[in-house]
Amino acid sequence: MASSETSSTLIGALWSVDAGTTRLEKLLRITVLALAGTALLAISAQISVPMWPVPMTMQTFAVVLIGAAYGWRLGGATVALYLAEGAMGLPVFANAGSVASLVGPTAGYLFAFVAAAAAVGALVEKGWGRSLFKTTLAMTLGTAMIFAGGVAWLSTFTGVEKALVVGMYPFLVGGAVKIALAVAVLPMAWKLVGKIRK
Repeated sequence: MASSETSSTLIGALWSVDAGTTRLEKLLRITVLALAGTALLAISAQISVPMWPVPMTMQTFAVVLIGAAYGWRLGGATVALYLAEGAMGLPVFANAGSVASLVGPTAGYLFAFVAAAAAVGALVEKGWGRSLFKTTLAMTLGTAMIFAGGVAWLSTFTGVEKALVVGMYPFLVGGAVKIALAVAVLPMAWKLVGKIRK
């Protein structure tokens, strides 16, 4: 079993998989973690400040945290499952859930969530989750990817200048706060996992 000292992700340290883990146990682990992650994302979408066309939510915080905690494969897959839940009409997005959300003005942010979670997860798996500087850099990169994807798609509706004005500039301070919060939460979570594993 992986120890909290050798595992690169929180979930790997908390709920590891080793040679003795059965296929059913692995499937159960993935299912439980993915559903827990999509629940966190759905809750974070409801913590919002209504703005048009892009509401300010806690989703970017949840996305980078899931990537950091789960790693790139499970993190990216969890966020992709979240999008699938929304496409099926489950009320998981800030504006409930529907296929329309995945083609509307905010779709770029939603699809960028998958890439951001995977990127942050990949960096954490390379050891970027244990250093304050590198963790901040990983979370900042993930957040920047979300802004880039969101603004790029939004600009097809509004033009680039307006997309920046309504889809990025008002969110920069909030984005910095969410990065700081994620960077603060990660070391606390590692300490908690260390205590649980003892």
